[in-house]
Amino acid sequence: SMRRRFEEVCRNAQASICAAIEEIDGEGKFKTDAWVRENGGGGMRRELQGGKVFGKAGVNLSVVHGTMPQEALKAATERGVDRAKGMKPGERVPFFACGLSSVMHPKNPFAPTMHFNYRYFETDGGVWWFGGGTDITPSYLNEEDMQHFHGTYKQTCDKHDPAFYPRFKKQADDYFVIPHRGETRGCGGIFYDDMNDLEGKTADEMYAFAADGLDSVVPSYLPIVDKHKDDPFTQKNKEWQLMRRGRYVEFNLVYDRGTIFGLKTGGRIESILMSLPETARWEYNHKVEPGSEEDKILQVFRNPREWV
Repeated sequence: SMRRRFEEVCRNAQASICAAIEEIDGEGKFKTDAWVRENGGGGMRRELQGGKVFGKAGVNLSVVHGTMPQEALKAATERGVDRAKGMKPGERVPFFACGLSSVMHPKNPFAPTMHFNYRYFETDGGVWWFGGGTDITPSYLNEEDMQHFHGTYKQTCDKHDPAFYPRFKKQADDYFVIPHRGETRGCGGIFYDDMNDLEGKTADEMYAFAADGLDSVVPSYLPIVDKHKDDPFTQKNKEWQLMRRGRYVEFNLVYDRGTIFGLKTGGRIESILMSLPETARWEYNHKVEPGSEEDKILQVFRNPREWV
């Protein structure tokens, strides 16, 4: 079944990505924490803290089933698509959901944070859809790095549909926005949701695309980390990185649909909040110096660019 196939590809990706992260870190090791969901299913959380390269890195597998409130299902889908048509008000929706999600927070301010999430939903009414994507959040702008990251995912998208990259790149720019700041969380990537037969794609086609998206995580990201993990930096650089991580926290706690979905369905708090950095900073009325390196990337956050 698609349930088992998608779970298998997520388990394999979790193992291979964690191994690659441990290799580049050189010292840090992932700790494994298997958990059981009281209302059905469970998962495996793998987290590395206090490594040589990564301050915090987590890769979380979730395979859950049961019933959820209709408003939780709505919160989990793009534009609040109604997946509970025909159900009575207040009636709970039987569902299955499997996903692999990750956030990597390197210590060096010149090495960017990376996030990915690939997921499959299914309801007992026969409705199914895929969602996911990978995005990058640097504290300092390196155009060559962004071209590499976006170029890797453009190749992945083009393999399946030439229309995917421009569409999903724009959806990432539109989704990872902090409205109260008037800026994006990072430099985007690809983001998609509600991909099903109504989009003209079969389940097998979207499964293959998700599998390739997971396979692209390591080649798109780790060369960038390897390039910058030993860059010299100042206290000012570190403080700016922590300021940007504060923005990361604001987005994830206020706007991220995965966080909202997890909280509404009674999910495991440690897994839901895995994405948050170990440390962050908020400074009252902070201003950057015009023309500075901090200002350069802030302009990108305010006006998303095309990289490839």
